[in-house]
Amino acid sequence: MTDLEQKYASLNVPRYTSYPTAPHFSEAVTPSLYGDWLESIPSDTPLSLYLHVPFCQEMCHYCGCNTKATKKIQPVLAYVELMLQEIDLVLTKLGTGREVHHIHWGGGTPSLVPREAFLKIVEKLKANFVFTDDIEHAIELDPRTVGDYLAETLRMAGITRTSLGVQDFDENVQKQIGRIQPLKTVERAVTALRNVGLTDINFDLMYGLPGQSEETIRQTVEYTKTLAPGRVALFGYAHVPWFKKHQQLIKEENLPGARERISLSDVSRDALVDAGYEVIGLDHFALPTDEMAIALKEGRLRRNFQGYTTDSADCLIGFGCSSIGFLPQGYVQTTPSAREWERMVVAGELPIKKGIVVDKVDLCRAEIIMQLMTYYSVDFGEAAEKHSLPAAEFAGIPDALKDMIADGIATLDGNEVTVTAAGRRYVRVVASAFDTYLATQQARHSVAV
Repeated sequence: MTDLEQKYASLNVPRYTSYPTAPHFSEAVTPSLYGDWLESIPSDTPLSLYLHVPFCQEMCHYCGCNTKATKKIQPVLAYVELMLQEIDLVLTKLGTGREVHHIHWGGGTPSLVPREAFLKIVEKLKANFVFTDDIEHAIELDPRTVGDYLAETLRMAGITRTSLGVQDFDENVQKQIGRIQPLKTVERAVTALRNVGLTDINFDLMYGLPGQSEETIRQTVEYTKTLAPGRVALFGYAHVPWFKKHQQLIKEENLPGARERISLSDVSRDALVDAGYEVIGLDHFALPTDEMAIALKEGRLRRNFQGYTTDSADCLIGFGCSSIGFLPQGYVQTTPSAREWERMVVAGELPIKKGIVVDKVDLCRAEIIMQLMTYYSVDFGEAAEKHSLPAAEFAGIPDALKDMIADGIATLDGNEVTVTAAGRRYVRVVASAFDTYLATQQARHSVAV
């Protein structure tokens, strides 16, 4: 390993899909406070919606999501009825007729919701919100569940973008992570979606999985190139068995070491670029004609809980167990406990478990971190001025960046911080210089690369 890799690659830092990050959420944000926040949102504020469905047909060993396995449809149908009630609870505070720019279904496997129930939720949303003409309505899919019938259901629901969890095409790797889905399975899913006009397709790939090699990951990218999704997300596997017990099914001795993990990242990134994809921030790639690549060039790209996004709304409303929302006043998270979520919804209580109130300092630092994570450069003096903060707010930044500057992964010119080409893989580390919460938290994060 190089000196830089040895020093920075294994540091544990947040992924910064939010700031402050989720470990700092607390029960000080109550259902009542959330209700007050909803009521105070100006009527002309554009909204995004997130719907979480915590069910899968089986648990994959690598999964870090809030989900559980079920072979029965009844729990899914019961969950849908509760989600409809939760939507009503939110609407009671928020009001109807709000403009929605973006909807995202996550999980779990949200496509396990049967057609009639899925369309029932969509119709509920359409009846109470105003969908913009250019709305992006996206859903995460397990390729093994996608056939002609499901594709037609998604078309009927007005889905505009699908994201397929591919992870890796190698059979040995699939066996070790508990997710068998041959190339033909993914091909069938892609064909079914395109046959009904759902041509905006994303692939999720992973590096750092057991059994991966430079050869296998190149082959995965080659198959990806053949299927030609418009976007690819390339995530580093986060092994957190202390948090997700089922990850204990993956033997640590089978995981690539720090050096091998970096090589897998480099090889897959280079292969995607060679395949014609443009690099989007830390871990996304897009074809030049894709809206994400265009948004990057035009300075409109953002980062939130779904990763890099073209979503421009400043207010995200979450529904379902463990969903996270963001309002001008702060972050909220519904309870991850299905039983508690059900109890609260049935009782007519917004099922909020925790959150965090943000002030202008948090909002300023969040903007700085997002700019670094997206564009690798930011003028923190301009950000301070925009948020009416004194320049002294960032007086400690030169010292915080001193080692990074000396190591050549960042530069500081006046108030402008730039992540160098050599430092881009460590952008999360550079961003952490602006994180005033990091030193106070006890949470364990994934490694930087």
